Amino acid sequence: MDSMPMAPQAKPNSTAPWSDLWPDLALVIFLIGFDVAARLVWHTPGVSPVAASALFAGLMLRRRALAPVVPLAALLISDAISGFYHWQVMAVVYAALTLPAMAGILTRHLRASRVVVPTVLACSLIFFVTTNFAVWAWSGIYSADTAGLIQCYAMGLPFLKYTVAGDLFWAAVLFGGASLVQWLVQRLTARTGALAS
Repeated sequence: MDSMPMAPQAKPNSTAPWSDLWPDLALVIFLIGFDVAARLVWHTPGVSPVAASALFAGLMLRRRALAPVVPLAALLISDAISGFYHWQVMAVVYAALTLPAMAGILTRHLRASRVVVPTVLACSLIFFVTTNFAVWAWSGIYSADTAGLIQCYAMGLPFLKYTVAGDLFWAAVLFGGASLVQWLVQRLTARTGALAS
């Protein structure tokens, strides 16, 4: 039995009325607020729910086009408050943290229990590789040669374990929480149905 929450079924080009959008909009607003709060409150460097919430949005939102909005808006709002940094590095960070949303959209036809962990691990590694390369290429911190690139990855390596652990933890929180809510709703619906009959 798949204990992961079921992704909503919707036609790819659904033209449902705006009244049908409110669950998606509520989830988008919640995830953005959650991500912004988590990024602004003190936390272990490299541990953030943005990647996990992007994947969650990609798998769970009926309107797939809204999924990339979650990480992009969360990053933009929190960076506007805490301070922007080198724009090329920032662009790579934004792209790398939008990737889980796209992965969620592309894999939503598969069972979530088979998708979440491999996708989180792959996206964590892609984030590590791309963002460290961006820091080496544009920050000016490291020498612009192979030795500088190796040094950049070596300095970033201790943070990789926090990124992976954080992405897995937040994915467990989001998908586990959604499973719990779905289970409670099913129990409540069954109990209400039994009382009505």
